[in-house]
Amino acid sequence: MKFFEVNEPYYALIKAETKESALLGYNSSVADLEGIEEVREVERDYAIAKYSRALSGDGKEVSLKDVLTDIRDGNQLVLIIDGALI
Repeated sequence: MKFFEVNEPYYALIKAETKESALLGYNSSVADLEGIEEVREVERDYAIAKYSRALSGDGKEVSLKDVLTDIRDGNQLVLIIDGALI
């Protein structure tokens, strides 16, 4: 799996096999694709660090166990969504 980051119009960190799959995940879980300026691939370690500092929907930190499980499994996943959308 690869990791992709979108900053505009809403932030998202997405784990997906391809950039196209990441865009589909963004479209279904975050917002429509209008206004996206850039989708950039980021390193796995960057994604782990960023995700480990994120808060869940209920405002609690994501546990290290959940971070590692989500990073290691083979499923596509939107790891972080812009807080303005929660």
